[in-house]
Amino acid sequence: MLEQNKKRYRLRIVIPAYPAFNIYSCVADKTTALGPVCVASSVNEMSGWDVEIIDENNLRMYGPRAQDIGADHEFLQQLRPADVVGFYGGLTSTIPRLYDIANFYKQKGVITVAGGQHFAQENIAEALSSGVDYVVIGEGEETIKELLVALQNNNELDSIKGIAFLEDGKIIETSKREPLMDFDNLPLPDFSLVRYAKIKMYPVERIRGCGMNCEFCTVKDKPRFSSPERLLERISYIVETKDARHFFIVDDLFGQQREETIRFCKMLKDYQANINRRLDFTVQIRLDKAKDTELLTVMRESGINTVAIGFESPIDEELEAMNKHLKAQEMLSLVKVFHRFGFLIHGMFIFCYPMKEGNHFDMSVDERVKRMKDFVKKARIDTIQVMLPVPLPGTELRSRLAAQGRIFALKDIGWQYYDGNFPLFIPDEPMTAEDMQCSIRKIMGKFYQFRYMFMVVVSIFSFPAIVFFFSNIKKGWRIWYRLWRNTLIRFGGWITIKGWTSEFKKNKFSQRLQQAQTHLKG
Repeated sequence: MLEQNKKRYRLRIVIPAYPAFNIYSCVADKTTALGPVCVASSVNEMSGWDVEIIDENNLRMYGPRAQDIGADHEFLQQLRPADVVGFYGGLTSTIPRLYDIANFYKQKGVITVAGGQHFAQENIAEALSSGVDYVVIGEGEETIKELLVALQNNNELDSIKGIAFLEDGKIIETSKREPLMDFDNLPLPDFSLVRYAKIKMYPVERIRGCGMNCEFCTVKDKPRFSSPERLLERISYIVETKDARHFFIVDDLFGQQREETIRFCKMLKDYQANINRRLDFTVQIRLDKAKDTELLTVMRESGINTVAIGFESPIDEELEAMNKHLKAQEMLSLVKVFHRFGFLIHGMFIFCYPMKEGNHFDMSVDERVKRMKDFVKKARIDTIQVMLPVPLPGTELRSRLAAQGRIFALKDIGWQYYDGNFPLFIPDEPMTAEDMQCSIRKIMGKFYQFRYMFMVVVSIFSFPAIVFFFSNIKKGWRIWYRLWRNTLIRFGGWITIKGWTSEFKKNKFSQRLQQAQTHLKG
């Protein structure tokens, strides 16, 4: 429990650092996670509490860095002692780092709390034995406030919904908390609570949950909506307080509530006209929304320039196994519509998805790689992200593979490798785990190359020629910017892949993989 009669308490929320080889590292120092900001903003309304967020992936403003990785928590605790430290467990690959920091604070007598998608039922015991005092199950805005009040007043914890803790060596899990419905009643996310960070792209949301029920995804809730007015209020607040221009609407599927989405886009267009400023938005959207030209029109007019689309695979059998309802040829037709509207397209793929029983098909490794490369080329995707299947905790995919005895033991391939870059299970024949690893390197290596460094220079000097050719400055600028942006990102991607390969060798993953396969077969 907390020290009684203290005038003020401090909650520190920590977003753990990604492993050095994580694919998200290249953008991590430009943004932050939205969930911790929402939770911190709720606590910030409580009397007697100070709140701060330390994002270990974004410590650009004189942040106290540790020698190895992340923040110097010894320094932070001396500078501003925290009474309670919360940990964001939204990404499984950061869990080993989370436990390291939790143990550090626990040894100093600080109360530790963790929450996030990683902490499915199967991982609660793991957390409570790894330096975490309390696990928040589900959304945390209300739960954390009730927990802090109980700790502050030495109250019983059984009445708090959605937490798990140890009592006399036994795990106590309280009753389930119903998902939040009234988002308009929540405080505006306050990004000033993120200390030491320099944020360029601000995450915002209107919808929580997704009804697509993909086997590999942890998001299963029925979609819940806040009003378009509230989302616009969040955006305008960030623009006015942070002089922001770039936003990422983190809704799992933009456009789920069609009429309200269209209304929001029109409101957003009017807002930008009134402040005389053009904003830039990225959204995640289903490919079949290409059939809704009215929606695409208002999206473009409102400043939505980039769409992230989960193509998943160009192989029909794999699409069926993932519960996708499109064929590869239809996807190529639909992506052309997004191009016609001028969207920048970020394509997300899962390579070598494991078939369900009875759906096995024979395809060579080389043919799979060829299909992927051909699809990306035909679709003219601006940027790509090719990942291996990740059997995340709490997903049907993990349950299925675990029942088949195919997942590598955590003692061999730990949580830090659960980011889509590494094979985590025995794949379908004739594919091998080594084949999976090499294949995504081939695909990504073909797309992101060193030669784009020279093309960046060429694109800079090509601007006058492009504008002259199209005889239209606005159209010429748009075409030139796309060329310049893509070449710059593709060169940056080459740097990321090079660092990824270096870490792969440094961590001797090949030896780990061989050992994991030996243990699984033995």
